[in-house]
Amino acid sequence: MELCGYILVLWLLVSRVGHGEAASKYTQALTKSLVYFEAQRSGKLPEDQRVRWRGDSALKDGSDVGVDLVGGYYDSGDNVKFGFPMAFTITTLSWGVVEFRNQLAAAGELINALTAISWGTNYFLHAHTTADVLYVEVGDGNSDHACWQRPEDMTTPRTSYKVDASRPGADVAGETAAALAAASIAFRPSDPAYANDLLYHAEQLFDFAKSHPGLYQNSVPVASQFYSSSGFDDELVWAAAWLHRATGKQTYFDFLAKSSNSGGVRSMFSWDDKFAGAQVLVAKLILEKKNGSNGALSQYKNAADQFLCSLLQKGNNNVKLSPGGLLWFQPWNNLQYTTAALLLLSAHSNHLAAAKATIQCPSGILSPPEIIAFVSKQVDYILGANPKNMSYMVGFGPTWPGKVHHRGASVVSIKKDPTPVDCKDGFGRWFNSPNPNPNVIDGAIVGGPDANDGYNDDRSNFQQAEPSTVTTSAIVGVLARLTEGVGK
Repeated sequence: MELCGYILVLWLLVSRVGHGEAASKYTQALTKSLVYFEAQRSGKLPEDQRVRWRGDSALKDGSDVGVDLVGGYYDSGDNVKFGFPMAFTITTLSWGVVEFRNQLAAAGELINALTAISWGTNYFLHAHTTADVLYVEVGDGNSDHACWQRPEDMTTPRTSYKVDASRPGADVAGETAAALAAASIAFRPSDPAYANDLLYHAEQLFDFAKSHPGLYQNSVPVASQFYSSSGFDDELVWAAAWLHRATGKQTYFDFLAKSSNSGGVRSMFSWDDKFAGAQVLVAKLILEKKNGSNGALSQYKNAADQFLCSLLQKGNNNVKLSPGGLLWFQPWNNLQYTTAALLLLSAHSNHLAAAKATIQCPSGILSPPEIIAFVSKQVDYILGANPKNMSYMVGFGPTWPGKVHHRGASVVSIKKDPTPVDCKDGFGRWFNSPNPNPNVIDGAIVGGPDANDGYNDDRSNFQQAEPSTVTTSAIVGVLARLTEGVGK
């Protein structure tokens, strides 16, 4: 008996050490993921800026139209501010805070997460100048991509583009409404006045989007080559779901219930396709038995369940896994779809656990612990437990991509050498350099491996080597959830 007792104690100690190491790993990754957003900042940087190789940039944005459009985020490895993916970035960041606020606070990262959100929401408040006017892009993708300059040296045009009543964009207006509504929930406990301001603009933008249908790239053609929208029905139900959660108003519930397009079963969740996110939010309502939601909204929950089953390989049409076990969707920046899917899984595991519920999949029951175990394995792959033994989060672990496709990271810091880097010279000196980037962009998640777990660390390999805010924003909440342990 004494020997058995000793073995049990030893097992418990080893288990706790293992849990502690895993939690520490996820906490480190969480910290880096939020540092990354400081590297993507546009505008006047604050004194407490942690990414010291960056400097002020784009301080005259909006001057061409007499509007203060300074601030916000550069989307990926370039120096354009695209409002459509920026809004999705803020919505998913906010969702992470809404679902995993306590875990973020316990990890000491709640303030940093809220700061990352507010850097985007403050910009959106300026960009939404009147009820039916929203500025949705600053800069031009073609001229920007023709140059390789750090943002502090930009010489490319900083033209401001908007949607309004005569040139609508229900997709971008709806997504920005979702971002501000989700952010209002995130800020409500600590800054209710700011939350009210965000919600005021969110409701106006939703009304604008609902009243003026249309794809934003038809109004802003320069956006079409970079972030073209495939539709706006998804943004409208996504925004309505967030506004209902933020306000409890029946009007948003009714919009969801009466929508002619709930999306059906999706194959991904992304900056261009929000249906799966809206479906998960509505499924939460049904689990909570709110608003008599079982009947009118059951189609949303059924679709959400089927998509989540396909992610866990328990559906009728499962999402592909690479040989190494990574969820694999598309060749170009696959990890953005993976992290977005992991956010859905992490959030809904919370919803299911709270309701003491499971999902009945075609190939068996799906329980919250099983979901989180799967999420953990996917995150571990991203952080280095993969066939390449490489972390796809820059700065995490012993090995990560060194030649990230990112202008600011690949050009010497203006703090080290203030000599301006002109448009074309940057290609010869920095883009084509065989050396690793001079600046480590901590927390950036690159596009990731191909369908066979292969990765080519080369700046010209933009499909694999370019990070994006939409990729890291989705993993913040996921990492926060994992800091409390996989078995909980």
